[in-house]
Amino acid sequence: MVIINFRFRHLRYFLAVAEELHFRRAANGLGVAQPALSRAIRDLEADLGVTLFERSNKKVELTNAGRAFQKDCREIWNAVDQAVSNVRYVHQGLIGSLRIGYTDMAIGGVLPSLLTEFQACEPGIVLTPHMDPTIYQLQRLSDDEIDIGFVTGPIGETEYQQLPVQRESFVCVVYDSHPLASRDSIRLEELAQERFILGPAREWEHFQSYLLPMCRRAGFLPKVVQEAYNTTGIIGLVACGMGVTVHTEGVQNYLRTGVKVVPIDDLTEKLETIAVWKPEDLPGPRQKFIDFLKAKMPGTDII
Repeated sequence: MVIINFRFRHLRYFLAVAEELHFRRAANGLGVAQPALSRAIRDLEADLGVTLFERSNKKVELTNAGRAFQKDCREIWNAVDQAVSNVRYVHQGLIGSLRIGYTDMAIGGVLPSLLTEFQACEPGIVLTPHMDPTIYQLQRLSDDEIDIGFVTGPIGETEYQQLPVQRESFVCVVYDSHPLASRDSIRLEELAQERFILGPAREWEHFQSYLLPMCRRAGFLPKVVQEAYNTTGIIGLVACGMGVTVHTEGVQNYLRTGVKVVPIDDLTEKLETIAVWKPEDLPGPRQKFIDFLKAKMPGTDII
């Protein structure tokens, strides 16, 4: 392994002389004394063990080795210049990456339009969305595996900042041959004897923290006969006639043949989806995205 002792400024000095082929003009352009420039080039040649310039009283010319070194130095200089620009752009939030977590409710609601608009405004930022239940997103935030989450909230963890992005009414989803499928609306208590299909209690903990108290007030607890991890699976089981479910109005975006959405007219509660992030040491892209969300949600305060 060859160890080179010259400094980065030697490359800058060499390129200046290689472009000008004149030491005095190169020194003036660099703002250094000509003797200092000449000494730096001699030190560079000594360190490399090659002659880079043929010098005479009339002219300065690159040697074959000098021309080869000039080509490589230009590539190095351009790469460094690009690296400097990139780090500044990242700091300003103009380029970089953003790891985004989301729930079924978020992706079935406003999140797609938010991401589409943000990407159009900031094409240099690469978005990496990942679906996870609220409980896992909060863990990923804690472990710095995602930058921002879209979760069912509000959440009680005070170490995060939160911004509400959507509020949805609750609806009932039934298979199309169900007696309630022809109704324009129902009351929640009419589901007391129904078989329910829900998400698993741990993964859907935050959703069920809304659902179960509402059912208790209506005089029953859901009789769960099947579980599915995500909304697509839940709706698929409903379509099979295995039971019914309570979901949010954004479920309309998951609909398939064989099911019907029926409003629940005695529920005033709304499920809230919030953006959540750790406030400290915000990198450029994340701050850019948060500023975008705040602009899209006028009158909504960060919690």
